[in-house]
Amino acid sequence: MTTQGPGSAGPVALSTRRPEVEVSRLVADMVPPPRFDGVRFETYVPDPGQPSQTAAVKRLTEFAASLDAGRDESPKRWFRREPRTAPAPGGVYLDGGYGVGKTHLLASLWHATPAPRERKAFGTFVELTNLVGALGFQRAVQALQGHRLVCIDEFELDDPGDTVLVSSLLGKLADAGVRLAATSNTLPGRLGEGRFAAADFMREIQGLSARFTSLRIDGEDYRHRGMPQAPRPHTDEQVTATALRTRGASLDDFGALTAHLATVHPSRYGALCDGISAVFLRGVGQITDQATALRLVVLADRLYDREVPVMTSGTPFDRLFSEEMLAGGYRKKYFRAVSRLTALARDAERLSPSL
Repeated sequence: MTTQGPGSAGPVALSTRRPEVEVSRLVADMVPPPRFDGVRFETYVPDPGQPSQTAAVKRLTEFAASLDAGRDESPKRWFRREPRTAPAPGGVYLDGGYGVGKTHLLASLWHATPAPRERKAFGTFVELTNLVGALGFQRAVQALQGHRLVCIDEFELDDPGDTVLVSSLLGKLADAGVRLAATSNTLPGRLGEGRFAAADFMREIQGLSARFTSLRIDGEDYRHRGMPQAPRPHTDEQVTATALRTRGASLDDFGALTAHLATVHPSRYGALCDGISAVFLRGVGQITDQATALRLVVLADRLYDREVPVMTSGTPFDRLFSEEMLAGGYRKKYFRAVSRLTALARDAERLSPSL
């Protein structure tokens, strides 16, 4: 990480930024995030003790090949609905816990799909609902129905309205011949109950279940597999000093940032982080408000996507959400956020080795 040189501007405050995002950017940004730019099936390292991971790579490689097998060499016929060979199921669903590499595999599928980047889309469930909100349902269908593949990462079951909305969108796209792929997290404490998440997903998307092949991916969170415990928070003085000498850093008090997030639509959180090389937060405290917690989850996802290290003082990330929240209906979101923020805090240790 570069340090500030003489005359360099100091850190910015995310809590003062008010990004504006063009609708066209919402569509153009539906590609794998920077963290997954270089991933491929060959770079996925299966856990030798989890044969389902190796099996998933094989099945997804075959799925990607099936997209190529039916392609007419004439560009006008690339997206024909009736390939020469018998079609594979129209979609795949990756069911598994946190940190087993589902997003890596989903992004690898996107990269392996034989289509121009403007004819394949990759986004989280939240990003897809934001797209529908910005464009309207019919325009969203029109924007995506010519795609060869649409990938939805972290399909959510928390909001019935959004779930039905996206399910309807996927139904329209599937009818138009678009192939689909999705991931979701199995609820904590239920990893041994088979395909709990897959069953819920398929029930919620109603008539789409027959179009999906469910792939179970077992394993432990790779972010903690064989790694040390997450670093403990630093002091306010250490956070401030490191931010001041880190080029492209942001520096905020935690309370000011969480209050500001309430004034920015979550679809703009990616733009909020534009140009930021590292995030520094002073005085992190435990969150007890659900709305605040959910906004922070979205920000954590955008920071993780962009591989932005996070250095903090105050409450450690494993106590960021209350026990009540971690036992509630949004617990899968909170566990994912803790896992990702912990990884980013570990990344931040290289910013100042002397601390």
